[in-house]
Amino acid sequence: MPSTPVTPPPAPARRHTLLFWTLGALACVLAWDAGGQDLAFAQPFGSSAGFPMRDQWFFVQVLHESARRLGWLLVLLLALSVWWPRGVLRRLDASERLQMAVSALLALAVVSIAKNLSATSCPWDLAQFGGVARHVSHWALGVLDGGSGRCFPAGHASAGFAFLGGYFALRHKAPTAARWWLAGSLLAGFVLGGAQQVRGAHFMSHTLWTGWLCWTTGWLCDLAATALRPRFPAFAHTRPPAETPHAAP
Repeated sequence: MPSTPVTPPPAPARRHTLLFWTLGALACVLAWDAGGQDLAFAQPFGSSAGFPMRDQWFFVQVLHESARRLGWLLVLLLALSVWWPRGVLRRLDASERLQMAVSALLALAVVSIAKNLSATSCPWDLAQFGGVARHVSHWALGVLDGGSGRCFPAGHASAGFAFLGGYFALRHKAPTAARWWLAGSLLAGFVLGGAQQVRGAHFMSHTLWTGWLCWTTGWLCDLAATALRPRFPAFAHTRPPAETPHAAP
C-alpha cells in the first residue's frame, strides 16, 4: 500500500509574510512603550482613590473568573481532540490537532513564566491610583517599584491570546475556519485584557505584549511541527474517517 504523502512545509514567501506581520506587530508594541502611553490610557479608569470598577461583579465574575475557567476548558477540549476530534478539527491530522493543544499550553506557560519573573506592579498598586508603588518601566529589569510585582505581561489576556496558535494549524486545510479562529482569539484576548485595564489590574502594554508573545509562540510551534512532521509520517496522517451518512429508511 503506498504511503500517504507528507504535507510539504510552508513556502518561503508565506514564511516571509508571517515574519513581516510578526515584526510589524513587534514594532507597534515597541512604539506604544516608547510613547509612554500606559499611564495616560489608564487615567480615565482610575484616580487617586483607586479604580471604581475593580470589584464590579461583571468584570470580576464573568470576564475574569468565568473566562479563566472557560479558557482552561478549551485547552482540555483541544487536548481531547487529538484522539476524538469534532467539527472542523476532523479535517486535521492528529499531529496538527496536537499542535493546537501544545501551542496553547506553551503560550500560557511563556506568559506565566515571564509574569512570575517580572518586578512590574499592577496599576492599582501605584501611588497615582491610591497604592504605594512608583511607576517603573517594565524594561527597567531588576528595578523594584515598591509594589508586589509580577504583573507583566497580562496573564488573564492569555486566556484568549493563547489560542492564536490554532490559526497556524488550521490555515492549510481549513483557511476560512483559521481566519475565524484568529479573529476570535484576538477578540477574546483584547476583551479580557481590556476588562483588566478597566479594573486597574494591567496596563495596555501588558495586554499587547501578551498578544505578541502568544502569536510568536504559536508561529514557532508551527515551524517546529512542520520540521518534525516528516520524521513521524504515521502520526502525521491519522485523520479520522469521514462520517458515513445514514441511509434513508
